Amino acid sequence: MNLPNKLTALRIILTFVFIFFLFSEWFFAKYFALLIFILACLSDYYDGYIARKRGLISNFGKLMDPVADKILLIAAFLAFVALKIVPLWMVVVIIFREVGITGMRLVMMSKGSVLAAGKWGKYKTVSQMLTIFFILIFLALKETLLKYSQGWNLSCEVLSRQIIFILMLITVILTLISGFLCLWRNRRLFNANYY
Repeated sequence: MNLPNKLTALRIILTFVFIFFLFSEWFFAKYFALLIFILACLSDYYDGYIARKRGLISNFGKLMDPVADKILLIAAFLAFVALKIVPLWMVVVIIFREVGITGMRLVMMSKGSVLAAGKWGKYKTVSQMLTIFFILIFLALKETLLKYSQGWNLSCEVLSRQIIFILMLITVILTLISGFLCLWRNRRLFNANYY
């Protein structure tokens, strides 16, 4: 297994570590969850960069790199639903899109084609990562202020929740747009002759 593929596998492992810290009760756990998420995102960047630079692109990488991304992001959003931070319906939309496009990617790979990520798909991924990053900062900051200064009040809570909702709404919209455009670009998949 080459280095980019090891980084991809590491990202899947980091997802479980991230969830562990996110639900842990001890004080610095949320900060560790934030750090683990940042490391996982960096591994996403570097596995692709190294694979392209060193010519280490493999079928495993083509398949598992986007799958590892989906595992990380969906796990984070589901965790936020469990923590009652984001609405379930938004996460259901995101999951439906991600599973659908991943299914298309598998079908195309079986036909010897590659489903390349379009620019809207990249916007969507960046939006998802930034939203998760903000929510993790919100959780860590809230925990710190509640413990040390009592500086967290109802106004802070309401404002943070409103910002999170807006970020999630933007993410859902980008998710739907990127999904629709991906389906349109690859509409030949729905042609019976393609199979």
